[in-house]
Amino acid sequence: MKNAPTVKICGIRDENTLCELLKLPVDQIGFVFAASRRRVTPEAAGEWIRQVRAERGPALHRTVGVFVEPSREELAFVLERAPVDIVQLHGGEPPGFCRWIKERFGAEVWRVVSVPSRETADAETAERAAERDAEQRHPLKASAPDPDSLLEPFWGTVDAVLLDTFDPVTVGGSGRTFPWTAIPPYREAAHRLGFKLIAAGGLNADNVRGLLSRCRPDGVDVSGGVETGGSKDLTKIRAFVERVKGLEQLEQNNGSD
Repeated sequence: MKNAPTVKICGIRDENTLCELLKLPVDQIGFVFAASRRRVTPEAAGEWIRQVRAERGPALHRTVGVFVEPSREELAFVLERAPVDIVQLHGGEPPGFCRWIKERFGAEVWRVVSVPSRETADAETAERAAERDAEQRHPLKASAPDPDSLLEPFWGTVDAVLLDTFDPVTVGGSGRTFPWTAIPPYREAAHRLGFKLIAAGGLNADNVRGLLSRCRPDGVDVSGGVETGGSKDLTKIRAFVERVKGLEQLEQNNGSD
């Protein structure tokens, strides 16, 4: 598939999965450093990052570190041990913090915008108070239909905007989708500001092609959608990559090993 969107497989926790990803046309490999069942230590991620760079080179498979409102000290501690290519921020981190990351570490910055799920948008629930509290802590919840005003303060400080499903407990990685009608306005606003637009939230091999044809993001991000029983499933990963990149590119990568 010519000019196919990029693919990020997130939440990698073991060397076997990492080795299999290096055989596929995956663009970004994500490690979670925030509180999560997918969390890994900086030391383990550092070893895997060195392996990625030694076997494929950073231009082919880039590494991503996922954080939620880290302090500068925490971020520096992690990146000294796990020098990822891209820092992905899920909390209320302001533009100045994003600029500091780029200047201090030379890494790209992806800023997450949390979009309410269909369930959250359509129904009043007992969790509403918790959601209001979470929204105060995470001001980039996309509750207002004005992508430009939300993204404009980050001009020059981030490289991509990642749309994910809002969750008051997990912040991201809930495995739920959000209304895809939110994607085109954010894509247009992001492109006006020079950002890429990455889509996440409940994606899997069965629905990603529909999202690509309808919304045309620059890339897609998946974690739970390629897992079985809480662990990465190579069959699901291959199916997801095939849907995005096309079977021909998948076979070319396999044949080059």
